Amino acid sequence: MIRTRNFVSQSVQNLRPSGIRRYFDIAATMQDVVTLGIGEPDFVTPRHIVDKGIESLERGQTAYTSNSGTIELRRAIAAYIERLYGVDYNPDDQILVTVGVSEAMWLALKAILDPGDEVLVPEPCFVANAAAVEMAGGVAVPVDTFVEDNFQVTGAMLEAAITPRTKAILINYPNNPTGAILTRERMLEIAAVAERYDLVVLSDEIYERLVYGVEHTNFASLPEMYDRTILMSGMSKSFAMTGWRIGYVCAPPEIMDGIRKLHQYLIMSAPTVGQVAALEALTHGEPDVQTMHAEYDGRRRLIVDGFNSLGLTCFEPRGAFYAFPSISASGMTDEQFCERLLHEERVAVVPGSAFGRCGDGFIRASYATSRENIEKSLERMARFMRRHG
Repeated sequence: MIRTRNFVSQSVQNLRPSGIRRYFDIAATMQDVVTLGIGEPDFVTPRHIVDKGIESLERGQTAYTSNSGTIELRRAIAAYIERLYGVDYNPDDQILVTVGVSEAMWLALKAILDPGDEVLVPEPCFVANAAAVEMAGGVAVPVDTFVEDNFQVTGAMLEAAITPRTKAILINYPNNPTGAILTRERMLEIAAVAERYDLVVLSDEIYERLVYGVEHTNFASLPEMYDRTILMSGMSKSFAMTGWRIGYVCAPPEIMDGIRKLHQYLIMSAPTVGQVAALEALTHGEPDVQTMHAEYDGRRRLIVDGFNSLGLTCFEPRGAFYAFPSISASGMTDEQFCERLLHEERVAVVPGSAFGRCGDGFIRASYATSRENIEKSLERMARFMRRHG
């Protein structure tokens, strides 16, 4: 065999593999697995939204759109944000339609970071956040949060991690995996740090409509934050449109110029059929959001009460569709717990450490699944805890 050098770049080799994927790969080889691992709505995209997408295809709307997205969709996004939060974005030069928030985040980071610039990343957080910073050439600096603080990052925590290379703060609230939200008071602390050290704040608000018993505060709506905030959201979670791949990013014009330039070379434009469907969702989909929200809230109470009854003390999630219980009563590490639960009881959950070192000792369980599946998983976990608790 002829030996060749390793052609994979060192930066890619250094990326840590997703801690979520391993358990799905194992579960895929097994029968009768109940999965609480997938962060995706189990609802089908509402019928009237699907119909608009089909109609667009039948009309032959299969060409590229403007790089920034159709002006109709950008105007609808602007109206949506203004209605919910009173924040006014110009659809002509401050809004860009992206292929989900994943693209939006990478574009935003790449647009602002020079090699070696540091980004503060509160953890636990979505597994792609730190990787996105690194792929954009930056250095991700983890900032641990704790259940004693309701997994909310504080201004003091951020300030303690700042160095001369710090350029930005990347926040993700409502949070995946913990379900934590940030109070307005905590957001104001972050805003004060950003202003004091002249930092950009990237705010991933994809779960903004899935909050329970509290009110979500849009970060750009805070005093003095509009001009230093890059806002990211999309259609995937609130409207059950993950596969349509439509997100958006909003930013000051000078930052947006850089984001748009990258998007032009990388993507050209987001899927046309998805943009048509997203316009319908934003224009007529509010009743669907409310219906799904009510169902998620019922499932949230069911799974949190269930975990607590099993001795798996569960922080109360106030946003998104995840529960994040402690598994300390089992005496296992989170990885041991997940692997044994999967093999012994056919229940798939994700170890908390996959979302950052401070997630060790917790598991993430998604309640974006049916109540029947939640109840079945709790019954199986009860058997598991009788043996190991």
